[in-house]
Amino acid sequence: MNEYDFGSRDRAQKPKEYGNFDEKIQYLLGAEEQLLQSISARAPLPEVLNGICSALDRQIGNVVSLISLPGDDASELAAIAMNAAIFGLHTFCSAGLVAENDEVLGSLEMYCSVPRSPSARESQLIERGKCLAAIAIKLHNEAGH
Repeated sequence: MNEYDFGSRDRAQKPKEYGNFDEKIQYLLGAEEQLLQSISARAPLPEVLNGICSALDRQIGNVVSLISLPGDDASELAAIAMNAAIFGLHTFCSAGLVAENDEVLGSLEMYCSVPRSPSARESQLIERGKCLAAIAIKLHNEAGH
Protein backbone atom coordinates (compact mmCIF):
# COMPACT_ATOMS: atom_id res chain seq x y z
CA MET A 1 0.00 0.00 0.00
CA ASN A 2 1.49 3.37 -0.93
CA GLU A 3 1.41 6.35 1.39
CA TYR A 4 -1.59 7.89 -0.39
CA ASP A 5 -3.65 4.71 -0.66
CA PHE A 6 -6.17 5.22 2.09
CA GLY A 7 -7.97 1.96 1.42
CA SER A 8 -8.21 -1.03 -0.84
CA ARG A 9 -9.37 -0.47 -4.40
CA ASP A 10 -10.80 -4.02 -4.40
CA ARG A 11 -13.99 -2.88 -2.73
CA ALA A 12 -16.35 -0.01 -3.37
CA GLN A 13 -14.91 3.19 -2.02
CA LYS A 14 -16.82 5.00 0.64
CA PRO A 15 -15.78 7.61 3.13
CA LYS A 16 -13.96 6.21 6.15
CA GLU A 17 -16.05 6.21 9.30
CA TYR A 18 -14.66 7.87 12.42
CA GLY A 19 -15.72 7.83 16.03
CA ASN A 20 -15.98 11.61 16.27
CA PHE A 21 -15.43 14.82 14.36
CA ASP A 22 -11.99 15.46 15.90
CA GLU A 23 -10.71 12.07 14.66
CA LYS A 24 -11.93 12.87 11.16
CA ILE A 25 -10.19 16.26 11.17
CA GLN A 26 -6.94 14.66 12.37
CA TYR A 27 -7.16 12.05 9.58
CA LEU A 28 -7.72 14.70 6.91
CA LEU A 29 -4.91 16.88 8.22
CA GLY A 30 -2.59 13.87 8.27
CA ALA A 31 -3.32 13.04 4.63
CA GLU A 32 -2.84 16.69 3.63
CA GLU A 33 0.41 16.87 5.61
CA GLN A 34 1.76 13.82 3.74
CA LEU A 35 0.92 15.45 0.43
CA LEU A 36 2.52 18.75 1.46
CA GLN A 37 5.68 16.89 2.53
CA SER A 38 5.82 15.17 -0.86
CA ILE A 39 5.37 18.49 -2.63
CA SER A 40 8.11 20.20 -0.59
CA ALA A 41 10.43 17.20 -1.10
CA ARG A 42 9.90 17.65 -4.87
CA ALA A 43 8.40 14.19 -5.33
CA PRO A 44 7.62 13.44 -8.99
CA LEU A 45 4.60 15.48 -10.11
CA PRO A 46 2.58 12.47 -11.36
CA GLU A 47 3.03 10.81 -7.95
CA VAL A 48 1.82 13.92 -6.10
CA LEU A 49 -1.16 14.47 -8.41
CA ASN A 50 -2.12 10.80 -8.12
CA GLY A 51 -1.91 11.13 -4.34
CA ILE A 52 -4.25 14.12 -4.41
CA CYS A 53 -6.74 12.25 -6.61
CA SER A 54 -6.55 9.17 -4.39
CA ALA A 55 -7.16 11.26 -1.29
CA LEU A 56 -10.17 12.98 -2.90
CA ASP A 57 -11.57 9.67 -4.15
CA ARG A 58 -11.23 8.09 -0.73
CA GLN A 59 -12.64 10.99 1.28
CA ILE A 60 -15.60 11.68 -0.98
CA GLY A 61 -16.26 8.08 -1.97
CA ASN A 62 -17.88 6.72 -5.12
CA VAL A 63 -15.87 9.09 -7.34
CA VAL A 64 -12.92 8.82 -9.71
CA SER A 65 -10.64 11.85 -10.08
CA LEU A 66 -8.20 12.91 -12.76
CA ILE A 67 -5.88 15.91 -12.84
CA SER A 68 -4.67 16.92 -16.29
CA LEU A 69 -2.05 19.45 -17.33
CA PRO A 70 -2.26 22.01 -20.15
CA GLY A 71 0.18 19.99 -22.30
CA ASP A 72 -1.80 16.76 -22.04
CA ASP A 73 -3.23 15.34 -25.26
CA ALA A 74 -6.74 16.80 -25.71
CA SER A 75 -7.91 13.76 -27.69
CA GLU A 76 -6.82 11.45 -24.87
CA LEU A 77 -8.73 13.55 -22.34
CA ALA A 78 -11.81 13.49 -24.59
CA ALA A 79 -11.49 9.70 -24.83
CA ILE A 80 -11.37 9.44 -21.05
CA ALA A 81 -14.56 11.49 -20.75
CA MET A 82 -16.27 9.37 -23.43
CA ASN A 83 -15.21 6.14 -21.73
CA ALA A 84 -16.50 7.44 -18.41
CA ALA A 85 -19.90 8.02 -20.01
CA ILE A 86 -19.85 4.57 -21.66
CA PHE A 87 -19.26 3.00 -18.25
CA GLY A 88 -22.15 4.93 -16.73
CA LEU A 89 -20.14 7.58 -14.94
CA HIS A 90 -21.43 11.13 -14.68
CA THR A 91 -19.46 14.34 -14.33
CA PHE A 92 -19.34 15.14 -10.64
CA CYS A 93 -16.96 18.10 -10.82
CA SER A 94 -15.00 19.83 -13.55
CA ALA A 95 -12.73 22.62 -12.39
CA GLY A 96 -9.73 24.55 -13.57
CA LEU A 97 -6.52 24.73 -11.59
CA VAL A 98 -5.41 28.36 -11.71
CA ALA A 99 -2.45 30.20 -10.17
CA GLU A 100 -2.78 33.50 -8.34
CA ASN A 101 -1.79 35.32 -11.56
CA ASP A 102 -4.65 33.55 -13.44
CA GLU A 103 -2.24 31.21 -15.23
CA VAL A 104 -4.02 27.98 -16.14
CA LEU A 105 -2.11 25.14 -14.49
CA GLY A 106 -4.42 22.25 -15.31
CA SER A 107 -7.85 20.86 -14.59
CA LEU A 108 -9.56 18.50 -12.20
CA GLU A 109 -12.22 16.15 -13.53
CA MET A 110 -14.24 13.96 -11.19
CA TYR A 111 -16.74 11.30 -12.20
CA CYS A 112 -19.41 9.59 -10.11
CA SER A 113 -21.65 6.57 -10.70
CA VAL A 114 -24.77 8.59 -9.88
CA PRO A 115 -25.66 12.02 -11.26
CA ARG A 116 -25.18 14.47 -8.41
CA SER A 117 -23.29 17.59 -7.40
CA PRO A 118 -20.76 17.92 -4.58
CA SER A 119 -22.13 18.73 -1.13
CA ALA A 120 -20.76 21.74 0.75
CA ARG A 121 -18.33 19.48 2.65
CA GLU A 122 -17.22 17.78 -0.57
CA SER A 123 -16.74 21.17 -2.23
CA GLN A 124 -14.39 22.15 0.59
CA LEU A 125 -12.37 18.96 0.06
CA ILE A 126 -12.24 19.62 -3.68
CA GLU A 127 -11.03 23.19 -3.11
CA ARG A 128 -8.26 21.93 -0.82
CA GLY A 129 -7.28 19.32 -3.42
CA LYS A 130 -7.23 21.97 -6.14
CA CYS A 131 -5.03 24.19 -3.98
CA LEU A 132 -2.55 21.37 -3.32
CA ALA A 133 -2.47 20.47 -7.01
CA ALA A 134 -1.88 24.09 -8.03
CA ILE A 135 1.01 24.39 -5.56
CA ALA A 136 2.58 21.15 -6.82
CA ILE A 137 2.22 22.09 -10.50
CA LYS A 138 3.53 25.62 -9.95
CA LEU A 139 6.61 24.38 -8.07
CA HIS A 140 7.19 21.74 -10.74
CA ASN A 141 6.95 24.37 -13.51
CA GLU A 142 9.25 26.79 -11.67
CA ALA A 143 11.86 24.04 -11.31
CA GLY A 144 11.92 23.84 -15.11
CA HIS A 145 10.56 20.34 -15.52
